[in-house]
Amino acid sequence: MNTDSHVTAMTPIFPGSVDAAGQRATLGVLGGGQLGRMFVHAAQRLGYFTAVLEPDAQSPAGQVSHHHIQTDYDDSAGLAQLAHLCQAITTEFENVPAQALQTLALTRPVAPSAAVVGIAQNRIEEKAHFAACADVSGVTCAPYAVIETPAQLQAVQDDQADLLPGILKTARMGYDGKGQVRVKTADELAAAWAELGGVACVLEKMLPLTAECSVLIARGWDGKVVSYAPQRNVHVEGILAVTHAYEGNMPPALATRAREAAVSIAHHLGYVGVLCVEFFVVEDGSEHGGLVVNEMAPRPHNSGHYTIDACDASQFDLQVHAMAGLPLPQPRQHSPAIMLNLLGDVWFNTDGQLQEPDWYSVLSLPGTHLHLYGKLEARAGRKMGHLTVTGPDVASVKTVARRAAELLSLPGLDAI
Repeated sequence: MNTDSHVTAMTPIFPGSVDAAGQRATLGVLGGGQLGRMFVHAAQRLGYFTAVLEPDAQSPAGQVSHHHIQTDYDDSAGLAQLAHLCQAITTEFENVPAQALQTLALTRPVAPSAAVVGIAQNRIEEKAHFAACADVSGVTCAPYAVIETPAQLQAVQDDQADLLPGILKTARMGYDGKGQVRVKTADELAAAWAELGGVACVLEKMLPLTAECSVLIARGWDGKVVSYAPQRNVHVEGILAVTHAYEGNMPPALATRAREAAVSIAHHLGYVGVLCVEFFVVEDGSEHGGLVVNEMAPRPHNSGHYTIDACDASQFDLQVHAMAGLPLPQPRQHSPAIMLNLLGDVWFNTDGQLQEPDWYSVLSLPGTHLHLYGKLEARAGRKMGHLTVTGPDVASVKTVARRAAELLSLPGLDAI
């Protein structure tokens, strides 16, 4: 399978260049969230102008971009303006309309492609892709069944009881634990499907997990790939809480398998841009456990934010290089790191009253790097920022990360 029609060498878009019409090299992004904000920072640092298409007037990326086109993602006039301003365009999250990317690709290089984003938007298509390339990647997804009709629900209840207990997930729009219900029995499955509105879903068998990890890769128009070592991730209530990024965070043989599998998946897609592939480590009787691919994100990822402070090229630097047709440097991690996600809960005390986090104490700790996303309102569960801790060795990084987590009352402390 090769879903990208642009996988050929393209003429590089050089930073700071000006075309014959006097227009400066400008890179565009659909979406104005924190990932778009960090992409904009990386592009501007290199010398590009930037344009963001995002309906929210106070979006994190729109606040810092040269141009903010305040329209819906499928607004034809807004898309035409973005195409006019930009020499290449990307997306900061997978739930933009794939049709919008397809429209932009008629006149501009778009990375990743609409077809790839469409696969990542639909768990049914995503799992079919993982199964199709399992022979090459060496990994497959958890056993699952598609439930789109009452007949399919009945068939699962009658013939696929081995999928229970399982997790019922909506095929579309599920993220950070949303759109997911754990079920143990056939009756619970039927009730959960009704609770989710009877929409298209997949039922995944629950597996004996020992860890979760992710791999970030970047692939250019010419098919060249660079990657980071796998990150070990800890989730709390479906939301990433802690990322461990250092040598020894997982067994070397397992890390190599995960890295090679992610690259194979990207090649199978004909992918262009930054891709994150998430894996489960499961008990399978082997020394280090087996790998199961969970899902992919066609963009930079929360678990890769540590690369800004711990590597000589961040995931956002690679996103810029890939879409602009620049050489892809193999990133080098110069410091062990632990990243702590900062949700809106940090801004509330135990009585539910707003409070200012103790940034003075946190920033007094050695090797702490605070990144707030410019969101004007803190809400429980809302991603407001992250804190990356770097240091000369893993032990010192863990010590500081634990203290920072204590000061901010962060979850996942026992996993640091």
